[in-house]
Amino acid sequence: MPKYDLMPMKYDSKEQIDAIVILEQQCKQFEQIHINVGIEHLVKEDGDHALLCYHHERLIGLLSWYTSDGSAANINGMVHPDYRRQGVFRSLLQRAKEDMKPQELQTLSFRVPSGSQSGFGFVEHMKASFQRSEYAMTLAHLKPSTPRHTGLRLRLMQPQDFEFMVLCSSQSFAESEEWTREYFSRTNEPSRMTYIAMLNRENVGIIRINHINPTTAVVHDFCILPTHQGKGLGHEVLTKAVAILVEEQRAHIRLGVVTENERALNLYRNVGFEVTSENQYYNGNI
Repeated sequence: MPKYDLMPMKYDSKEQIDAIVILEQQCKQFEQIHINVGIEHLVKEDGDHALLCYHHERLIGLLSWYTSDGSAANINGMVHPDYRRQGVFRSLLQRAKEDMKPQELQTLSFRVPSGSQSGFGFVEHMKASFQRSEYAMTLAHLKPSTPRHTGLRLRLMQPQDFEFMVLCSSQSFAESEEWTREYFSRTNEPSRMTYIAMLNRENVGIIRINHINPTTAVVHDFCILPTHQGKGLGHEVLTKAVAILVEEQRAHIRLGVVTENERALNLYRNVGFEVTSENQYYNGNI
């Protein structure tokens, strides 16, 4: 096996960032698939952890990871086509596991772009189990709509809203309140804004926006209390939130949805989002 040099990425290294962009393009062209290593999450001081693999000073591999719940490490990565099946990603993963030990994480979650034969081969080799498939969607244009609920408004979350967020999200996504509370506590960065949806004076839902950079925002953790679903509130809440981002001149507005969630998929399309790619997620043991 060739000798590889592994090193942590420096978030402010232009040389490393440029090399990652080139490697991403090489992998895209080779497999003719959509690959997004999330550069925007790697160039922040408090962003994702990232390890780089070099061979004779040439960048040939990357593995990045983060945890949002303190339990699972979400892993993304790529290897230069000329260096696959030579232990590059395995070496990166082994080093990453050492870095994960202090956090006492329990599982690994691998994201594999649809159509990536190398990615599917790796998770099969790892005996990882399939968990879900998700579409990545991007706003093409905000479709005009007529509001049905004159008393509906969005307001910024206040500290006293935290338990409502936990309740609304756990009920909507069938997660435990304990897990949801931990997740929200860990994803409380300044770049994320949480809006509480109110109908008249009652809290009915939440929607969160992660401002990745001045031009890009990601909509996530969007839900309506089950007791208020089926009334068209979701469409209006999402439309209002997206309208705020459009007014801020965010050129790229994204979100993700489980492929089997036809109800949510139709809602997002009706607001003006279009599917741009698909990823599959597999869980493995640390």
